[in-house]
Amino acid sequence: MPEAYDAIIVGAGPAGIFAALALSEKPGRRLLLLEAGLDLEHRSCPSRERGLSCVQCNPCRLTSGWGGSGAFSDGKLTLSPEVGGHLAESLGREPVEALIHEVDDTFQRFGETGPVYGELSDEIEAWQKRSALAGLRLVTSPVRHIGTERTGEILAGMRSTLSERGVEIRTACPVAALLTDDDRVSGVSLADGSDLTAPVVLVAPGRGGADWLRREAERIGLSLAHNPVDLGVRVELPAAVMEPLTSVLYEPKFLYYSSRFDDKVRTFCVCPYGEVVSERAAEVTTVNGHSYAARPTPNTNFAILVSKSFTEPFDDPIAYGQSVARLANLLGNGVLVQRLGDLEMGRRSTQERLSRGIVTPTLKEATPGDLGLVFPYRHLVNILEFLHALDEVAPGVCSRHTLLYGVEAKFYSSRLQLDENLETQVHNLFAAGDGAGITRGLVQAAASGLVAAAEMDRRLG
Repeated sequence: MPEAYDAIIVGAGPAGIFAALALSEKPGRRLLLLEAGLDLEHRSCPSRERGLSCVQCNPCRLTSGWGGSGAFSDGKLTLSPEVGGHLAESLGREPVEALIHEVDDTFQRFGETGPVYGELSDEIEAWQKRSALAGLRLVTSPVRHIGTERTGEILAGMRSTLSERGVEIRTACPVAALLTDDDRVSGVSLADGSDLTAPVVLVAPGRGGADWLRREAERIGLSLAHNPVDLGVRVELPAAVMEPLTSVLYEPKFLYYSSRFDDKVRTFCVCPYGEVVSERAAEVTTVNGHSYAARPTPNTNFAILVSKSFTEPFDDPIAYGQSVARLANLLGNGVLVQRLGDLEMGRRSTQERLSRGIVTPTLKEATPGDLGLVFPYRHLVNILEFLHALDEVAPGVCSRHTLLYGVEAKFYSSRLQLDENLETQVHNLFAAGDGAGITRGLVQAAASGLVAAAEMDRRLG
């Protein structure tokens, strides 16, 4: 007979962990938390340790495993409903603010003591005015910075608490399929062929599992909408260029609509004194950034992402993002890096040209190349327009030595149809986090797990 549980949670990222913490507060329940990736202590990246190109671990040890992508993120808690997801659209601003406060309190309870940046002040208002003159909107929100290494320590503490409460945790245990019976969830089927049953199931597979969740949703007949695909580059430059902004805001968030195409362009994941890293997602190698609290570099990096929606006859943003990233992988055997000056001159970067620059790449395995052969013309125009606008706010951004890495892509485009409790059209099947397309960051992902857990708790009685 299949093993039976009171509740099953698929995915041990922020959404899954916070849901498990909430559900396990009542003793006596048989709870199971499943994760396709490895446990936290085994989540070392072989390519980074050995100085090699991405070895294409499946699943990627940076994006999958205990803690999800957030385990090796910069550890930024964005404490505003306006940034990081769509929860406020269905729940309202005040309930989401309360959830964010609860998430922040939980992180502090497990040892997070990082400073808060970005609270509104006269200095920040002056930066907003300066940005407006350049055609940019500076979105401000309080951000608590933990740091990559401290984030791991906190997530390890959460795992210990769940184990002490009797939650069964299985890592390196991918789920093959969701089990349903007469429009009601009945459990999950594992990749090894075994079935597990539960009256309530939460799927929170994160960005790395977004493609799997989309396929499962189509298979069992769930309605899907598509968010715009976010595709762009990671910029690396001397930390001094952005330091006047990052010292006040830590993560300045700029929003821009290009004059040529009126496309939405934005910054994402600013990592002061950080490192550029490669990661494996949706079957392609992409680029990201980290900041270590105790291991600063002389550089700052951030993403510039172009948001693009599609209509008929094509409506598969994930496939589009994969195709562009796959082209970069083909040309560079992984991630490409190019000096901004070379891109604007229409020539590829070489190792010799990089060596003459003032910015030393922190992603050593990136291949010098030409991003002009990767991105569509429309994306390149949008990215270059944005860089020149940002240079008016932070002079030095458009130095010919500035490095651009590609491709950075966010594979959370498919968005499930959910009610206010984050329940799908299948009874007692809930979805949360980035993989479900409703959040875009650590805090709102964790908050969505709390929303689903509250209704799951009520139904379990």
